[in-house]
Amino acid sequence: MSPSPAEFPAVAKALRVAFGTDALDGWTPLSGGLSGAGVWRVRVGGIGYLLKVEAPERDELRDPHRSYACMKLAAEACLAPRVRYADPDDGVAILDHIEAREHLGVRADLVVELAQAVRVLHGIEGFPPLVDYLDGLDALVGQAESSVPNGAFAPWRRLYAACKALRPQPVSSHNDLNPRNLIHDGRRVWLIDWEAAFRADRYVDLAAIANIYAADPDAEALLLRTYFNREATDVERARLWLFRQVSHIFHAAIFLAGQARAERLDGPELDVLHQGLALGEPLLDTPEGRQAYGLARLRTARANIGSPAFEAAVAVAV
Repeated sequence: MSPSPAEFPAVAKALRVAFGTDALDGWTPLSGGLSGAGVWRVRVGGIGYLLKVEAPERDELRDPHRSYACMKLAAEACLAPRVRYADPDDGVAILDHIEAREHLGVRADLVVELAQAVRVLHGIEGFPPLVDYLDGLDALVGQAESSVPNGAFAPWRRLYAACKALRPQPVSSHNDLNPRNLIHDGRRVWLIDWEAAFRADRYVDLAAIANIYAADPDAEALLLRTYFNREATDVERARLWLFRQVSHIFHAAIFLAGQARAERLDGPELDVLHQGLALGEPLLDTPEGRQAYGLARLRTARANIGSPAFEAAVAVAV
């Protein structure tokens, strides 16, 4: 068995405060995703919890003081698992553990559930501002450009300019609603991992959901109709289209930044990769898989920004 996480003094302190003991019945290391955090499923008094220890590096984005505050607000709104302990100075949090189960309904039911969860999230008061989302993404694109052929991210400049011309609609936003951060327990969906949470445009979260779960027009219409509790307007549909490309660029940049330089942009198509991820393939657990996924997102954004649909969306949304 791996060393007990309770050997860390900050973890032992957290266990004593939360449960009155630092004795663990058992512990299992889990994947911490891309953040570098240490994550365990631990058992205390026969009950399972999730223990998360943040990576020691701190910067403007990786700030537990902000992310823990957002996580607690989301938990109070019954969107995130219950928080048993969270110390931003130590970077230690203990949450109720949610056992992931397969969603047994049809895809339309999941789209409705996700839209309702995002609507509740966006109605929360108290998420702090951090940076302009588009400006922050622009900086991330700058970090990723060295990992792709010259000019590969050039279409981003057109998209950036178009979206900056829109009137912002800031809300309390998760900003990283990918399938790893959505857990279904067989009855409902939970939102987890709040490291990137701050006030951002409402379409950041909506676009992330749409690109994965509502790719076809009917599902997208259902997503927006559920979120707004009415039929979406042409402006709202156009704005979502533009931010869907923003979401593609975000995922391209986040998965390509720091990777070995790709000499070509070709590779498996995004639909094929999403099908594999839905089947539980560990695509994002290897550098090669992350690069393939980032390139697929980038190719999708490049094609869409270069299509007549881009100019049509800009003409309506701006």
